This record gives sequence, structure tokens and C-alpha cells, in this order.
Amino acid sequence: MASLKRLFGGSKKQGDAPPTPQEAIQRLRQTEEMLEKKTDYLEKKIQAELVNAKKHGTKNKRAALMALKRKKRYEKQLAQIDGTLSTIEFQREALENANTNAEVLKNMGVAAKALKAAHKQLDVDDVHDLMDDIQEQNELADEITQALTQGIGAQSDFDDDDLLAELEEMEQRDLDEKLLDVERSELELPEVPESAPPAAAAKSKPVKAKTHEDEELAALENWAAA
Repeated sequence: MASLKRLFGGSKKQGDAPPTPQEAIQRLRQTEEMLEKKTDYLEKKIQAELVNAKKHGTKNKRAALMALKRKKRYEKQLAQIDGTLSTIEFQREALENANTNAEVLKNMGVAAKALKAAHKQLDVDDVHDLMDDIQEQNELADEITQALTQGIGAQSDFDDDDLLAELEEMEQRDLDEKLLDVERSELELPEVPESAPPAAAAKSKPVKAKTHEDEELAALENWAAA
């Protein structure tokens, strides 16, 4: 914890205002960047010491062992930095979530105040009265619409049965007139004769020219009659 306090610039004096969540998040990110650079440096050192240890090998055991010891120390520091980065990342995420929640609560508080102010302008009884007025006006509009759709003179004193009887009488009168016209047309037509007149019959039969056989037949008839 002391190391974390040193990273954030030491402890605050009593009475000083604490940093805002945004300031704390920014400082944590700066610390993460510094530790990540330190991590890259240690990883390079570890690789370099590993090369040295392989280079010396059994030919120079002392130099090889020293390189491996330095490598182990760098790996230990790297593991510590990894743990510190995990802690800082967890703390930064917690601050970001808290900042988000605070902003959400702030906006919800503003909305609640606005809703409360809006409700002050309203009264439940006034709302009920308004809804009753709207319902009454809707019913009046329906009545006006029904009155307009009925039309003028829609209701009369005429009896439907009387009107139907008059209609049937008119149809019967039209039918009688049509029958009378048919009878008149039949009387005016000329009579067709049953048989054609003699002249017409004579005209209808063609005159055949007398042949030699007809003359001989006529002579024979004259001889027999004598």
C-alpha cells in the first residue's frame, strides 16, 4: 500500500479535497503505461541474460551462473509488476464503474427533479375533470355525426305499405299500356291470303315452249274428240 501511495504522489494533507474519479483514472492509466514500459525492459533483459548463459555454458560456469541469477531476479521483478498491473487494472475498472454509476445516478436525480416539478403543475382532480370533458365532447360529436347522417326529411309520416301499393299500381298501369299497344299493332296488320291469286300463280309458272311431241299429242286429242 505504501508503494501505491508513492505512485500517486504521497498522502494528501488533511482537509484537501480528494481527487475526482476522472483524475484518479487518469493517474492509474499513467501508472499502467509506466509499468508496461518497465515490463518491456525486463523482458529484454531476461532474453539478454539467457543468451549470455547459453554463450558461456560449461566453459565459464561462473559467468553463466551469474547470468542465470540476474535472469531470475528480472523474472521476479516482472512477476511483481504483473501483479501490480492486475491490481491497478482492477482498481481502474472499479473507478470507471463507480464513475459511470455516479453519472447515471446524477442524471436520474435530475430527471426525478424535473418529473417532480412537472407534477406540481398538475392536479389529479384537474386531470379527472379534463378526461370527463373530453369524454363528454366525444359523445356530443357522435350525436352530431348521427344527426347529420340521418339527413333532412329522413323521418316522415308516409306509410311504407301505402307507398308499395302505389308502386304496384304504377307497374300494373305500365303493363296494361304495353298490352294495349300490342293489340293495336295486331289490328293494323293486313291479312295474308291463303293462296296466291291466279295472276300471281300464272306468273309463278314459267311458260314452256311447244315441242313437236306436244303438237302431235294435241292432234291426237282433236281426232279422238271428233
